[in-house]
Amino acid sequence: MSNELTRRDFIKTTSLATVGLFVAGCGNDNDNKAEVAPVDYSDKNNWMRRPEVTKAIDTVYIYPTEYIDESEGAPMFADINEKSMREPAQYTYLMQATAYEDSTNVFAPFYRQINLSYAGKLTGKDLNDAFNGVPKTDVFAALDYYFANLNGGRPFILAGHSQGSMMQSFVLAEYMKAHSEYLNRMVAAYVIGYSITEDYLKANPHLKFAEKADDTGVIISWNTEGVANADKKNIVVLPGAISINPLNWKRDETYASAAENLGGYIYNEKAGKMEIVPNAADAQINLKRGVVVTTTKAVAPVSYTTIFGPDSYHESDYALYYNNIKDNVAKRVAAYQSKAK
Repeated sequence: MSNELTRRDFIKTTSLATVGLFVAGCGNDNDNKAEVAPVDYSDKNNWMRRPEVTKAIDTVYIYPTEYIDESEGAPMFADINEKSMREPAQYTYLMQATAYEDSTNVFAPFYRQINLSYAGKLTGKDLNDAFNGVPKTDVFAALDYYFANLNGGRPFILAGHSQGSMMQSFVLAEYMKAHSEYLNRMVAAYVIGYSITEDYLKANPHLKFAEKADDTGVIISWNTEGVANADKKNIVVLPGAISINPLNWKRDETYASAAENLGGYIYNEKAGKMEIVPNAADAQINLKRGVVVTTTKAVAPVSYTTIFGPDSYHESDYALYYNNIKDNVAKRVAAYQSKAK
């Protein structure tokens, strides 16, 4: 990972968090949305991953924001073939979506993202309209094609991070409500790095949040912070947020020590590569704030404190708990298959 990649990832996560705050409370508001022609997902070029099917369960993974173009006259939305979106999206896939590969066939569409150089200039309503427009249109179109042509009736997992999880929240609230036949086959939805709130669940009674390590048909979500963020503003942590502990898979404040951590997936600057780091982080839920709190030293907090507060681990939501996510995916798949027999 070069210094440029590190800098770019920082810009990406801070910009994305800003977008998340505006869109989070907007729910299913589809008023005044212009019709948008979706991408053609029969074209294999429009899929980042369309794997050979070797497993009984699929995952549909939606990557976080990658498109940032600050040049004069840059378009508001990425072209579906935009290189500066596609290349980092594949890098992020390796850091996150590979956690699902041992247990599932992972499908990942490309989709047209808003150019984040525009995001800070838009009002909350305009951002809501933008995300409910081109990006959501593409994600829903990708799902239409996936279920009609690629899924073959298999159970599936939904997964994402940050803006990708924002998109999955739209999928859960709207797409799955309209397609209960698909929702009945959903093993779980890993909506990580984005706030699922009590109000969201009340507005969507067809959805339920996870309560333990192996319940199925549920949403799994958390945002990771350090102790110094307890009373600070973090733009991705919304009122009424809910988290589950990614080490002990409990919803209460039971502490899980780093000894329960099966390994983080973290970049080693000296070695110049990603490595599994045993006991990478502990975890404890702060119920009042609705976040997972860690005292890890394995990675540094996000440095842009005016957005996230002084002690946020937003960009490490997957990294710190990577092997526990992988293990949990296997447990939920096994539980689903056991119930289906």
